[in-house]
Amino acid sequence: MENKIVNKDDFLYPRGRYYGQVKPENLVFNANLQEFAQRVSYICNLETGGKLPPGEAYEQIKDLWKQLKRSKKELRIGEDPFQNDQGEAEG
Repeated sequence: MENKIVNKDDFLYPRGRYYGQVKPENLVFNANLQEFAQRVSYICNLETGGKLPPGEAYEQIKDLWKQLKRSKKELRIGEDPFQNDQGEAEG
């Protein structure tokens, strides 16, 4: 049987494999999205267990959502790279 040393960070913050279009901005956003999901899960579990008031849980998730939206905008995810600022195709 193979002994495998488990890294604490790999256990606490698991990462799924990325199957989408491989571009640096997509990989970064995917990592941000996975971190968002993991942190929301922790917040939900703390709230469910009575360790975090519902209002505080809501505010924390709202802040995480804003960070994720900012990341998407900064990485220009979902934008057509061949359009200029006026929405017209270049070329």
